Amino acid sequence: MIQSLDIPEVKLITPKRFGDARGYFSETWNKRTLSEAGLDIDFVQDNHSYSAAQGVLRGLHFQKPPHAQVKLVRCTRGSVYDVAVDIRVGSPTYGQYVGAELSAENGVQILVPEGFAHGFVTLEPDSELQYKVTDYYAPDCDANIRWDDPSLGIDWKVDPAIITLSDKDQVAPLLSEVDSGFVY
Repeated sequence: MIQSLDIPEVKLITPKRFGDARGYFSETWNKRTLSEAGLDIDFVQDNHSYSAAQGVLRGLHFQKPPHAQVKLVRCTRGSVYDVAVDIRVGSPTYGQYVGAELSAENGVQILVPEGFAHGFVTLEPDSELQYKVTDYYAPDCDANIRWDDPSLGIDWKVDPAIITLSDKDQVAPLLSEVDSGFVY
């Protein structure tokens, strides 16, 4: 099942699970299925992120053009609150965010298009994300936005006192200080 969030370019994808007493089987990505839904996407790299503690926040990250990335994100262990922020200058939803809980249990995935910053916070210890991207990591195009930018007003669903950040994310600029390179 594919559904649009309040910012319609961001999609939630819930693959079918076929279960029995042994567990389940799920096809987590199928190019033909997405193409038939109007999402013709070519992924080039898979990434895997592990976070040991609850409250680990990674984001808000994006790559600027010409190495912008579409991301298809899923949680394969534990649970996270995952967020996409519209950073396309001139967009009617510029500076707005949508979010969803992704967990190993619910199997929900989020499709984050180009022109959106992405971040997540772990809702429980020992959480893992795996995600596909449409362009390779390009350090010269790597950028981020401050996770607690007041103009964004993101409710991260955890107590801010337990949030743990990387050195890079601790010094991220506000959205108003960023030239994202994306125009609507």
